Amino acid sequence: MIDVLIVEDSRSARLLLKQILQSDPSLCVIGDVGSGEEAIEFLKSKKPHVITMDIVMPGLDGFSTTELIMETHPVPIVIVSSIYKPGEVENSFRAMEAGAVAIIEKPVAPVHPEYNRLSKQFIDIIKIMSEVKVVTRFARNRKRKTSEIFFETSELLTQKRVNLIAIGASTGGPPVLQTLLKILPKDINAPILIVQHISAGFVEGLAQWLESTTGFPVHIPKDGEYCQNGHVYLAQDDFHMGITFGSRIILEKSQLENGQRPSVSFLFRSVACNFPGNAIAVLLTGMGNDGATELKSIKESGSLTIAQDEASSIVYGMPGEAVKLKAAQLVLSPVEIARTINDYLKK
Repeated sequence: MIDVLIVEDSRSARLLLKQILQSDPSLCVIGDVGSGEEAIEFLKSKKPHVITMDIVMPGLDGFSTTELIMETHPVPIVIVSSIYKPGEVENSFRAMEAGAVAIIEKPVAPVHPEYNRLSKQFIDIIKIMSEVKVVTRFARNRKRKTSEIFFETSELLTQKRVNLIAIGASTGGPPVLQTLLKILPKDINAPILIVQHISAGFVEGLAQWLESTTGFPVHIPKDGEYCQNGHVYLAQDDFHMGITFGSRIILEKSQLENGQRPSVSFLFRSVACNFPGNAIAVLLTGMGNDGATELKSIKESGSLTIAQDEASSIVYGMPGEAVKLKAAQLVLSPVEIARTINDYLKK
């Protein structure tokens, strides 16, 4: 049985979430509270397997509550947010930065035609996230021990001109993308293309959050748009994104790949075909195997391939599959990935 705590200030929304969750016999709502303060108090006596977290609440908002929980009683937290309020979306991604493991749109009422599909999606995410192992996060004002170890790219890797960086990510990806983009130089002499699996409606908020927190220009491109060096291009909802030899974006609404659209596999395949030996491809945390086989194709084309390591991954599905296939030349933490790319570009 999976124990769930609902944190939501709207009574009607709490009842709806409870109704949806308890429709599955493997889920048990052991508490539903209307504020961040009540959530903190609840966790002093009981520990659920997973928490659903509202963002806009009186007193402690969802971001601050997530931050406190991850510092004191770490539990997997799924942000349940409205996509129609810009401030709420921004704080949702801040909550992921603080340690929340996923973000999903607030469920719709039973009269909505999409109720059954979205309810099942919500239940599936709660089940999967309940199994994620989380650790205590340091308070922001607490001093941390800084690692003295700096990773150096293996000299066995032959440096070539890099004309493109391609990144694939899923569950747990947004904070990792933020880490990479914060460290990478803003004058990087290549465009950065990203496929991030995320609930429909959140990609625009993700683009705005990444741009405001990393200093990179972040775009949701149109079909045929030319990619500029030092710019980030984030795949839009429900469209595969690829890249041509002439560095123009391809958008297609063809069939799902690995259950996804956009698919990392679609992007990586275009990279292997059109940038052989002149790209860096990175596969980050996420469920499933999207992009793993195509990462191997990129490696075989002569480009540098990197997978996120298990210790830093929320879910070691995609990068783990890449490691099994021997598709990644390097398996690193997010900070090491960014430093390695910097070192590789400087050679």
